[in-house]
Amino acid sequence: MNTFSYTRPESFDEVLDLLYEHGPDARLLAGGTDLLVRIRKGHMAPRLVIDIKKVARLRGDIQEIGQETGVSLRVGALTVMADLLADPRIQHHFPALAEAASTVGSVQIRNRATLSGNICNASPAADTVPALLVYEALVNIAGKSGCRRVLVKDFFLNPGKTVLQRGELVESIDLPVPDSRSAAAFSRLTRRRGVDLATVSVCCRVKSSGQTLFGFGAVGPRPILVSDESGRLGKANLSEAERGEIFRTLVQPATPISDVRGSREYRLAMLIVLCRRTLQLSLARLASSVTKE
Repeated sequence: MNTFSYTRPESFDEVLDLLYEHGPDARLLAGGTDLLVRIRKGHMAPRLVIDIKKVARLRGDIQEIGQETGVSLRVGALTVMADLLADPRIQHHFPALAEAASTVGSVQIRNRATLSGNICNASPAADTVPALLVYEALVNIAGKSGCRRVLVKDFFLNPGKTVLQRGELVESIDLPVPDSRSAAAFSRLTRRRGVDLATVSVCCRVKSSGQTLFGFGAVGPRPILVSDESGRLGKANLSEAERGEIFRTLVQPATPISDVRGSREYRLAMLIVLCRRTLQLSLARLASSVTKE
C-alpha cells in the first residue's frame, strides 16, 4: 500500500485550504468505506488524507429547513446510512431512499458510510443515487470561492468524476419535501446481496399529476434520470403493450457495458423488468395513500 500523510483539521476553512493546495492528491475521509478499500487495493494513491469528522460545520444529522420553494430535509455531509434509515421523516417522505440505503453493504458498513460519500464516489452503480434523482435532490457545495447548489442529476460527469472543482466539497444534500401526493419504489439486481455492486438498479416515482420519474443506475457512465411527462404511465388501467412501448422509449439513454456482473443485453432486458416492478409498486402505494386519506 502506498504511504500518505494524514491530517484531522477542526476548521472548515483549513479543509478548503488543504483541498485547494493539494488538488487531486488530497482525499477526504468521512466514513472511509470506499476510500480505504481503494487505497489498500492500489486503485487510489492520495498523498494526503483529510479526516473531516471533527469539523463542526460538517454536520452528521438531518435538519428540517424552510426555503422559498418549500420545506426540505437537509442531510449533513457526515450523516451515515444507518441514521438515514432510522429517521421517521425520511421513512415518511422519502421511503424509496430508505429502501435504497438499506441495500448499501452490511449493517457495519451502513454505520460508517455517508450519503454524501456515496454520491462523491460518482459510481454509476451507487445505490442511493436513483432515489435521489427521482426525489429531485440538490447538492450544497462549498468552496473557497463561495457556495453553490446543483441538482443531483447535474452532479455527475463520468465514472469517478463530479462537478466538484478544486478546493470544493459537498456540505449537505437537500431533499425537497413533496407538496403533493406521490409514491416511489426502489429495486436493484445483484449477484449477491450486500457484497456486490448493482448489476442494474431502478427507482420509480409517480406523482399525483401523473408524471412518472425513473432513476437508473449501473446502465451508463453516470446515473440517468428520465421522465414520462404524458401521464400515461400513471394510469393503472394502461395496457401492458402500451407500457412496454413507453418503457422502450424511456430506456433509450441507457448505454450499459458488458462485464462480470452481466452483459449489455442482459442489463437492458432487466432494466425494463425493474421498471415494470417499481412502477407497479409505486402505483399501489399511491392508491394506498388515497385510501388512508
